[in-house]
Amino acid sequence: MNPIDQLFQKLRAERRKAFIPFITAGDPSLAATAAFVRKLAESGASLVEIGFPYSDPIADGPIIQASYTRALERGIQVDPILATSRQMAGDPALAARGIPLVGMVSYSLVHRRGPRKFLEQAQAAGYSGAIVPDLPLEESESLARLAAALDFKLIHLVTPTTPMDRAARIARLSTGFLYCVSVTGVTGERDRLPDQVLDQLRRLRKETDVPLCVGFGISKPEHVQMLREEVDGVIVGSAFVRRLAEAGTRPLEDVVNEMGALAKLLVTALNPL
Repeated sequence: MNPIDQLFQKLRAERRKAFIPFITAGDPSLAATAAFVRKLAESGASLVEIGFPYSDPIADGPIIQASYTRALERGIQVDPILATSRQMAGDPALAARGIPLVGMVSYSLVHRRGPRKFLEQAQAAGYSGAIVPDLPLEESESLARLAAALDFKLIHLVTPTTPMDRAARIARLSTGFLYCVSVTGVTGERDRLPDQVLDQLRRLRKETDVPLCVGFGISKPEHVQMLREEVDGVIVGSAFVRRLAEAGTRPLEDVVNEMGALAKLLVTALNPL
């Protein structure tokens, strides 16, 4: 069974929700990325999403865009990311806890390498699935077929502006989990989330049994508390990525510990004792 399926099966049996942090690979370095992932695993992450830097992100806000730019300026490429990911996947902090890795990757990177080769190499590097945000559903059939043959999850997104009939189709085709975008616009920290996201989640729940995970704009315990009764997991990106920039001017250990503290705070809000 794919590790993502194993994770959600276990969490549902325990009546717990998945905490999914996102960080950019290679910002400020791949060694730092490994340290961040280790700390997030130790602090309660259920699954870690790794962003593969690319030059034309379509939904990322200024914080994640800047992080991608910094990594690309340092020459971060796919092969070193995969090599570091392979090391992370074997790290006892992840392996002993059964924490899967999921890649957030542009289809341009997949296409350039060749879809089959990319999926095989990603899986060999410890990835259990991928989110390909710039691949339209209508053009995803070939990649979905290759992924299914490898038991590699292809995770789709729905947004608040996705028509419900289309959202239902996306939900039925997504594997691993469905990435539910909470707000209209790009990623980034926000003061509050729109109430409409709860209605969207309730409607989607009727369309699929796949886990529903919400991302974009989540950064505070209050956001997590609002969502926890309707979701299978929450995805937090910008609140962590914002701290990556600080790692260039502050001691790495301090930044790592702050990320761990934030993770613990959000995990407690998501899964109160």
